[in-house]
Amino acid sequence: MQNHTGTRTLVINALVAALYVVLSVVPGVFNLASGAIQFRISEALNHLVAFNRKYLFGVVVGVVIYNALFSPMGWLDVLFGGGQSLIGLGLVATLGQKLPKVWQRQLLAVCSMSLTMFLIWIEIVWTGHMAWFGGASMLTLASWCYPSWSLWSFRGRSCT
Repeated sequence: MQNHTGTRTLVINALVAALYVVLSVVPGVFNLASGAIQFRISEALNHLVAFNRKYLFGVVVGVVIYNALFSPMGWLDVLFGGGQSLIGLGLVATLGQKLPKVWQRQLLAVCSMSLTMFLIWIEIVWTGHMAWFGGASMLTLASWCYPSWSLWSFRGRSCT
């Protein structure tokens, strides 16, 4: 019997990318998944990389596909959003191997994605969708809300 792990990984990543797009389209109907203020349920899929680094490509491809097809900022969102996901999740995939516990890798994912939000801030300020000082609010919101929501969803209870 042949080993089909490469095909299995490819199919799983394709499903993750498709799931990312679908979970982004629903808030996108209400104009919540693109622009200066975003609410993407699909960003929770970033935590898959903390469990298995092979999911990195599925999540990043999902970000790129959604931004390419639905973002009003077009190629800039593909470049900055895809780049932010690739850098942030690349850090999780690389550094996460050294962390033995799942909660440590989850926390790494939260910190990594929050710290790389500066790329999204640059995009939004550069395109004129937000004043430079508004980016500080966005980064603050990202660094407080994202970890709180992620820990809440991971543990199944509120962290407050």
